[in-house]
Amino acid sequence: MSDYVVELRNVTKRFPGVVALHDMSLQIKPGEILGLIGENGAGKSTLIKVLTGVHSADEGEIYVDGARQNIKSPNDAKSAGIACVYQELNIVKSLSITDNIFINKMIHKKKSKFLDYKAMHNKAHEVMLSLGQDVDEKKPCGNFGMGILQMVEIAKAVLIDAKLIIMDEPTSSLGEKEVEQLMNTIRSLKARGVSILFISHKLEELFELCDRVTVMRDGEHIITDDIDNMNNEKLITAMVGRTLDNQYPKVTVKRGREALRVENLNSAGVLHDISFTAHHGEILGIAGLVGAGRTETCQAIFGAFPVDGGNLYIDGKRAVIKSPKDAVKNKIALLTEDRKGQGLVLSQGIDTNLVLADLQRFSKGPWLNKVKIKDAGNKNIDDLKIKTPGLKTIAGQLSGGNQQKVVIGKWINTNADIYLFDEPTRGIDVGAKVEVYNIMNKLVADGKCVIMVSSELPEVLGMSDRVIIMREGRIMGEIERETERFSQEVVMKAAWGGKI
Repeated sequence: MSDYVVELRNVTKRFPGVVALHDMSLQIKPGEILGLIGENGAGKSTLIKVLTGVHSADEGEIYVDGARQNIKSPNDAKSAGIACVYQELNIVKSLSITDNIFINKMIHKKKSKFLDYKAMHNKAHEVMLSLGQDVDEKKPCGNFGMGILQMVEIAKAVLIDAKLIIMDEPTSSLGEKEVEQLMNTIRSLKARGVSILFISHKLEELFELCDRVTVMRDGEHIITDDIDNMNNEKLITAMVGRTLDNQYPKVTVKRGREALRVENLNSAGVLHDISFTAHHGEILGIAGLVGAGRTETCQAIFGAFPVDGGNLYIDGKRAVIKSPKDAVKNKIALLTEDRKGQGLVLSQGIDTNLVLADLQRFSKGPWLNKVKIKDAGNKNIDDLKIKTPGLKTIAGQLSGGNQQKVVIGKWINTNADIYLFDEPTRGIDVGAKVEVYNIMNKLVADGKCVIMVSSELPEVLGMSDRVIIMREGRIMGEIERETERFSQEVVMKAAWGGKI
């Protein structure tokens, strides 16, 4: 009997212009939770796809319970007992929980082509109940929140008696209570002897949940050790190959003139008399709990969210912004929190994505100016440190951090003066976060105005010159960096409705 439920030995995977995995080895013990971390672009996604049969390894071997496997397809992986819960859930929301759990493995009545829905409903209910979810398995998945849908994905893995369940950033779209439920479910799976490969950018989750942790960098194995032997500094140093002496490299510049003034912005039931100012040469943070109206405020300024009243002033002059097109004309940029759904065209190249926000600027008559696009794109790659084989690389093939840099580059190419950054570091690793922070520093040093929404309080306080706190569509208060009130305690007090 092997000491490992799944083992990779010296796996290499190449793509045109890049070696995604190089001589990568990994061992996962029976019934353990192994954390896997690394910067965006470290090779984690490729490793997952090799394990699950989406990609075939060019070199190396995969073993399950000591037996060598020839995994060439997702079905091969499932047959070997390897399942994956991807960050982007593979759920058909119009179908019931039962249909989703049994998709591609329906139960038929004996000697019949008809489906045995009674047996499937009973089994689906039993599996969901074992995961702590007493739900109506006959209802469409669209009726449920992200927490339940994640459990449906896990139920698929339980149904095939998976020996290893890979969880790729499983908490990225969950609320606090849903995260707690997921953690309990993972622990119960471990108690049943199921192994978990847990991928997360949140270091605190690794320390709470994992037995051991593996760090990858540049497609290679860097270190595997018991979680008790690790700390934040060791993990970060292993990930980025250097120490991050200042996780929030804030650079303070002299605050300039008023760039944006918002007066009495209202949207029925959502925003209530939102008023604030933002200046050239500063980062204004917007903090608050989920549902506070932070994203809607940014979208309203950008003309992408309906308002009932209020005024905007840019450089002291009244601006009428009824659409994103109006916003771009007024030199406002919006980096949305959903980079894949709203920030990029994933099927197009980096060069195309970098000019999408201002095609007119990169046109010559009715034609696109390819020379101008190439020059601007190469400058973006150099300035923003975008890791890519070339300008023509498809955006969907980039890591999350590099995708985020492409979105930022797209807006820099509009020559904007005011940047609305909504969750600018969501889903990217600590190394890429620092690079995004440095881009923000460069923007304000160049006299731009940055307004940043973030759910991570240390990030808001670490990078902002001022912070306004919102709750239920209202501004509860404002704090300045150079004051004693500039603290997490004060922000949370206001976010929960207290006076500051």
